[in-house]
Amino acid sequence: MEEKLELLRSLIRDCKRAAVAFSAGVDSTFLLKVASEVLGDDCLALTAVSPAFPKEETEEAVRFCSDNRIRQITFEAGELGLREYSENPVNRCYYCKRQIFKRMLELASENGICVVMEGSNIDDLSDYRPGLSALKELKIKSPLREAGLTKTEIRELSKGMGLKTWDKQSFACLASRIPYGEEITAEKLLRIGSCERVLSEAGFKNYRVRAHGTLARIEVLPEELERLVKPDIREDIVRRLKENGFTYVTMDLSGYRTGSLNEAVRRKGSLP
Repeated sequence: MEEKLELLRSLIRDCKRAAVAFSAGVDSTFLLKVASEVLGDDCLALTAVSPAFPKEETEEAVRFCSDNRIRQITFEAGELGLREYSENPVNRCYYCKRQIFKRMLELASENGICVVMEGSNIDDLSDYRPGLSALKELKIKSPLREAGLTKTEIRELSKGMGLKTWDKQSFACLASRIPYGEEITAEKLLRIGSCERVLSEAGFKNYRVRAHGTLARIEVLPEELERLVKPDIREDIVRRLKENGFTYVTMDLSGYRTGSLNEAVRRKGSLP
């Protein structure tokens, strides 16, 4: 693990100047911290702002850069303006990543930087992630993957560095809560974000609120399913999710897992 960390530092050092796509997640926080230590003032953080990213995440990203004296630029992602994104095809992430990272390359260039890095790790290669194709096309660097770092290793190294994100739940944009083929709107994204905030306030650590029209499907860790149905907790969550516009509120008995909306389309052969 230490050898991988040293390789990561070497890969970053070779860039001399770099911009880091920063979302305040586990991976991007670790990458930005290492990059800022290696490059100093030649490191720039770029943070996309969108209804698909909860405002708490953006606020956390801004606070981290301020606390660590890292120069940061925030910008509107604008992906909802893309028909290819809002219509929510199975390769939606490709169009989103291409839109956001093209803008990041422009911002980096405007600041005299020709390298943009992002924080995907080696584990990301095992799931369906069409956005990685856009990164490859745009020649975005992925030094965590190049160094062979896994999510577990990134968490362990983050803990050793004193980063508060070391045990933060994995996060995917809120658009991943809407089934493929169902239109994505700012209203839906904000509703989902508000409902997931309810679960966070109730003390759940890993969770998702999948939106199937007027039905909300809640995923929590299997060991927390019993707690979810305790009368006081269940009743409060149901009430608040209905206040946010859902007619029905259900619990997924399989529990929390990433990419659960891929399951249905994969069975139909629509995904690799």
